Amino acid sequence: MSLRIIATGGTFDKHYDEIAGKLGFAASHLPEVIARARLTIEAELEELPLLDSLDMQDIDRQRVLAACSRAPEDAIVIIHGTDTMQDTARVLGAAPLGKTIILTGAMIPYSIQGSDAQFNFGFACGVAQVLPHGVYVAMNGRVFPWDQVQKNRSAGIFEAPPQD
Repeated sequence: MSLRIIATGGTFDKHYDEIAGKLGFAASHLPEVIARARLTIEAELEELPLLDSLDMQDIDRQRVLAACSRAPEDAIVIIHGTDTMQDTARVLGAAPLGKTIILTGAMIPYSIQGSDAQFNFGFACGVAQVLPHGVYVAMNGRVFPWDQVQKNRSAGIFEAPPQD
């Protein structure tokens, strides 16, 4: 088994610019994250344009879908911004990909102390190897099917939506 890791940006991959005093994108943190995780499974990193998920458009989601479709691996972890992770999950979930796809991200950038990025990455890599084919969101120790998750912005967590 091998694993494909697709970087799309999001808070996970943001860098703090001390001079400007804001977060932005530079090179992806994923090569360092993968090295620190000490994965023993073969992993292939694919970097798409790094974006804040609020800036993602339909064309960007189609780029993620195309990357998943052409990937030879059956297990895929997508690093994605949390604000529109559900939107990308919806696009992937509607496609008959026949793969296990896990979307994950971070509430705090990898480069900032106390980040949840490394844990979420490792957790997503683990569940990608054992879950049946489908699309899932894995954040902070929980896994949700793509169509049974929502971001609770006030609590800063992902959760199952309330049942009707």
